[in-house]
Amino acid sequence: MNDIINIKRLNKIEEAELLDEEFAKRFRWYQRGDYYLKCLEENQKGKRVTLTAYCNDALAGCCHLLFESQYPSFRDNSIPEINDLNVFPEYRRKRIASRLFHELELIASKISRYIGLGVGLYKDYGNAQRMYTSRGYILDGNGMSYKNVQVIPGQTVMVDDDLLIYLVKELKSNL
Repeated sequence: MNDIINIKRLNKIEEAELLDEEFAKRFRWYQRGDYYLKCLEENQKGKRVTLTAYCNDALAGCCHLLFESQYPSFRDNSIPEINDLNVFPEYRRKRIASRLFHELELIASKISRYIGLGVGLYKDYGNAQRMYTSRGYILDGNGMSYKNVQVIPGQTVMVDDDLLIYLVKELKSNL
């Protein structure tokens, strides 16, 4: 049987609550709260686009496009940022992440020549690193950042989810 994958924009409180519930079930690092309600509010205000993925009508993950990045280089150059890609483990290897990226790149191409993203540097991010480069994302040339501040030589930083490198991709413009 072929899986049916649907991508939808977050636009209802019930959808935000479902994201909160399903993330809490699957990821011990996720703490239930109002994160997805805040995302919904930012979607409604035009500050972000949150896309949810469904596989055979079951929630399979989500990803965001931030129109104003917290990363200074993207913010200063008006580069939208793909942020917080998560596909639930049981739905991986079904090209769901690629479908989410395709949709977000189309949205970004209407307002920008470029799109960017940040990715962690340790092994847990290996599959993401490979996917991003295979989609044409390249290093932005600014080195590592920790909590969105450029790491300078000799500085000690924690290797955790806040130690990132940023990548960019030139989009086919729909402007």
